[in-house]
Amino acid sequence: MNPEIIRAIILGIVQGITEFFPVSSTAHLILLPWIFDWTGEMNSLTFDVALHAGTLLALLLCFYKDWLVMLLRDRKMLFIILLATIPAGVVGALFHKTIELTLRSPLVIVFSTTAFGILMLAAEKYGKKNRERSSLTDALFIGAAQAIALIPGVSRSGITITAGLFKNFTRESAARFSFLLSTPIIGGATLLEGRKLLKNPEAHNFDLFIIGFLTAFISGFFAIKFLLNFLKKHPLNIFVYYRFALAAFILLLWTKKNFS
Repeated sequence: MNPEIIRAIILGIVQGITEFFPVSSTAHLILLPWIFDWTGEMNSLTFDVALHAGTLLALLLCFYKDWLVMLLRDRKMLFIILLATIPAGVVGALFHKTIELTLRSPLVIVFSTTAFGILMLAAEKYGKKNRERSSLTDALFIGAAQAIALIPGVSRSGITITAGLFKNFTRESAARFSFLLSTPIIGGATLLEGRKLLKNPEAHNFDLFIIGFLTAFISGFFAIKFLLNFLKKHPLNIFVYYRFALAAFILLLWTKKNFS
């Protein structure tokens, strides 16, 4: 099999899982090409668009009933969700280039993965986990937290679930709100980057994009289902320990690459 096809499948699976597990998909998509010295299509923001489009479809399929209810009956919740996406949208529009050019580095990921892992532990310890319905102030708080996820290594699901726990949501409710909140942001980012892709389509291998899209969709769908069930009974700790191990591994590898 063509090595690039294998890489596209690997990245699609990794994107689908890490987009929804609180471990940062952006960090993993940056790290895999860096670790294995993958270049070209596999190490580009345009390929990331196809992967994010796959996870967007997974979100829409898993939560289409929620969106239908909001569109047809619960307009207040729809307004809350859309309003809460504004902070991340504004930060993304203002600092997109800075983030793209200066923050996609292994050392940034080491710091953010560790620091926000500690924050997740604090949320687990101090959150009362006795609420299920969000208010406007809750949504704005969680939406502001989502804006921080533009930093690689933070994790969109991780920071928004953490913010929900600090607002005393149950883990499952925090995750569900996190996924609903991420849908417009992922959709907007996909459209924005996808528009750039269509301006120069002949420069890209769309077969690889389709493979990445499909594998991200399938793995993302099952990741959502798994995580919602997992959080009914278990804390976030296992993901925090993974973040710490990942940060230590990255730091060791960075040291070896730069000082050996």
